[in-house]
Amino acid sequence: MNCTGRNTTDLWSSELVLALGIFQALTNMTAVVCNCGVIIILYGKHSRRPIYILFCSLASSDLLTSISGLWASLLFIAKPESTISGSEDLLRAYSIFAIALLATIYNLMSIGIERYLAVSNWARLRFKVSKCQSLTAVLVNWGLAILFGSLPLLGWNCRKLGMASNLYNPLCTDYLVFLTVPTCVVAFMCIFVTYVAIIATLKKQKTRIAAHDFPNNNKPTYRLAEYRVTKTSIAIWILTAVSYLPFIAGVLWDAFTAVCPQELHSGVFIFRNVASLMFLVNAIGNPIIYTLKAKGFRTTLNSLRCASKDNRVHVRTVEGN
Repeated sequence: MNCTGRNTTDLWSSELVLALGIFQALTNMTAVVCNCGVIIILYGKHSRRPIYILFCSLASSDLLTSISGLWASLLFIAKPESTISGSEDLLRAYSIFAIALLATIYNLMSIGIERYLAVSNWARLRFKVSKCQSLTAVLVNWGLAILFGSLPLLGWNCRKLGMASNLYNPLCTDYLVFLTVPTCVVAFMCIFVTYVAIIATLKKQKTRIAAHDFPNNNKPTYRLAEYRVTKTSIAIWILTAVSYLPFIAGVLWDAFTAVCPQELHSGVFIFRNVASLMFLVNAIGNPIIYTLKAKGFRTTLNSLRCASKDNRVHVRTVEGN
């Protein structure tokens, strides 16, 4: 397509730009404050716990998401047409945004895996995640995020080439598809499988102990743990779906729609801004789910650990007979 000489300034009114841009900027600043608070609290009190190392890494990636999103929203307020035609500053902002989002996804996957291993450890006493392993996971997560997120800065962009994304110019459509589809499919499946496995492990252990009918089998403890994990898992799935599905839908629509930007209605670009805003919902929701709810979750699992130690000998004795 030949879309040179296009005029996109008539797509935006000053009122619409200010309404969208200011709301995005305020939401970004709220996310920045929330995640800064999480990092300070966790680093000061729980820096030695493996799971809280992953929590700090998640808060750091959410913080970077908020900062890069704030940068993009300020660019939108200053020059809204540049978010359609593309610019060098926007390329940098989008690249940092991609790094932050990828790090968030990888951190979420690592947290799900760590929680499954922790529950398996307390229920079966087989494996324990160490601080060194958590730090290694964090380094791998950020290394992969920087590698894939920096590809536009290393040359995979469409500032001078064709096939530029209508919604996220100057990023290329093929880069967005390459980044979005496999990453999100793997992430959704990993998060789903790990938390389902946690629930299944707790249910199996509860059934196993109840079958022996010990007088002090702590059934309520397992029931409470199963309930809290289920509730947390549902919150995670809903938050992830609400945050990422609009962006995925926009990328897929962009990949299969061959039109020039000036032919698109302004509502398409408003949807783009809303889809970007949904990432901030994730950045604000993650501290609530993973940090504010973590204390009660940890208390339940600690009591579950004690119950497992009390009943482990009895269960093995019965099984041996």
